[in-house]
Amino acid sequence: MEDSNKTNNTEQTSGESKSLNFIELIIEEDIRTEKYGKRVHTRFPPEPNGYLHIGHAKSICLNFGLAKKYGGKCNLRFDDTNPTKEDTEYVDSIKEDVKWLGFNWDGEYYASDYFETLYEYAVTLIKKGKAYVCDLTQEEIAATRGTVTTAGSVSPYAQRSVDENIDLFARMRAGEFIDGSKVLRARIDMASPNMLMRDPILYRILHAEHHRTGNAWCIYPMYDFAHGQCDSIEHITHSICTLEFEVHRPLYEWFIQELEIYAPQQIEFARLNINYTVMSKRKLLSLVQENVVNGWDDQRMPTICGLRRRGYTPESLQNFAEIISVAKRDNVIDVSLLEHCLREDLNKKAQRIMAVLQPIKLILTNYPEDKEELLDAVNNPEDATTGTRKVPFSRELYIDQDDFMEIPQHKFFRLSPGNEVRLKSAYIIRCVDVIKNSDGSIKELHCTYDENTRTGMPESNRKVKGTIHWVSAKHAVEFEARLYDKLFLPENPEMVAEGEDFRSNLNPDSLKIITPYAEPFIKNIAVGAIVQFERTGYFCVDIDSTPKQLILNKTVGLKGAWQKTGK
Repeated sequence: MEDSNKTNNTEQTSGESKSLNFIELIIEEDIRTEKYGKRVHTRFPPEPNGYLHIGHAKSICLNFGLAKKYGGKCNLRFDDTNPTKEDTEYVDSIKEDVKWLGFNWDGEYYASDYFETLYEYAVTLIKKGKAYVCDLTQEEIAATRGTVTTAGSVSPYAQRSVDENIDLFARMRAGEFIDGSKVLRARIDMASPNMLMRDPILYRILHAEHHRTGNAWCIYPMYDFAHGQCDSIEHITHSICTLEFEVHRPLYEWFIQELEIYAPQQIEFARLNINYTVMSKRKLLSLVQENVVNGWDDQRMPTICGLRRRGYTPESLQNFAEIISVAKRDNVIDVSLLEHCLREDLNKKAQRIMAVLQPIKLILTNYPEDKEELLDAVNNPEDATTGTRKVPFSRELYIDQDDFMEIPQHKFFRLSPGNEVRLKSAYIIRCVDVIKNSDGSIKELHCTYDENTRTGMPESNRKVKGTIHWVSAKHAVEFEARLYDKLFLPENPEMVAEGEDFRSNLNPDSLKIITPYAEPFIKNIAVGAIVQFERTGYFCVDIDSTPKQLILNKTVGLKGAWQKTGK
């Protein structure tokens, strides 16, 4: 019998071989050796100081996905150790995003749950002579840390006695000192080649109200001190972090070793970087605060709520995370791959309707003026179970300006004078005249139709090279379409000229609003639903829609660079 805990670098899935990533290899080896008693327990530990973005989505899929794959557990833990930046608004949004992505946590925890335990851990380090209260300012601490090539200077307060340090630390907790007047530092090695090991700060004084504990505390642990101990308290087996925390791992392990507590394993992977995108929560917050965008859920933002509002699906983000997998070194992912994953998902499930974004009037001169028809149109050719719908047809229609060319270019197979095309799900027509306004612009097109070529008729098989979409003018529904482009112009928005910042790379044309026409079926679409405008792209009904004003966001076009290049 094959061992289910094998450590080969491939696994069998539905008869196909799939490579294991390096984290899965580590976990499978740990299961084989029973390092954690065959347990797998991960966690997703965001700080509630902003809304989650696509990079967090990758981490969510990774941590929850590993727990699911190996029959383990995954905690949701909020790293709420900085009351000046955190808020319950962010806590609620994070929980909503995780659930929307399709995951449920096994336990909901907060670093603040462990404040008392973390305080006792700090006292333990003081008693062991491994921590001391320091009166240097932040600037003085930075100045005495040294450089990567020179050792730092030991604090003049490092020789305080254990009793004095315990007393001062208790008085810090009691609120006797002002912000910035004292910190608790670990006593490690001021000559360590790892700058983070040079007597790092464990606690600082912050007289600020905490979103959960209120004013119960005025000292708060630093991330490096809280993180590993929270992992230990929760008996996490594999603490998966992004690559910037690799240099923090020796400190993570030092605390656990000195405290002699349960030891999780920290594993680092490359964070997600996407071209044309800024991932820094600080920078995204500045865009919101300066009204560059319309909130965290602006459809141009890389936040999960922004992507959701634009029309991205949980399945598309999960598939994206699976395709890019995890790497040990940083790289940049092309945004077209993300869009490709979305198209692949929406193509299977999106309702098709016809809409004309840049309308031009077309009149069928030989079609009876008082005649109307209801034609059958397929709802989704990828799913026969969705059936058909009725689309009204009449003498006057709208077609898209891009589907007509008065002097056609080579291989232009859409409508032009004297040329025939098929109206999708309707008839073959021929353009016979172009009526213009006094300024030379096109007023309307006059065409004739062949009444024997309606889709489904025997003669409907007559071949023409082009098929275009249309909307009956009499039945057209006007709506607002928000057309989104990339928020930043260059591939790397972080690269700026001297004296400028990333805002100088903003795309001034990232949003265009138009008022096009669609077939009446559009009135049946619920807020949040996604449809495909035939031959145009996918659109999502926005939450700003009202009974009097229908608003749709352009989610993504039908084709993208990733498909064209075959990457």
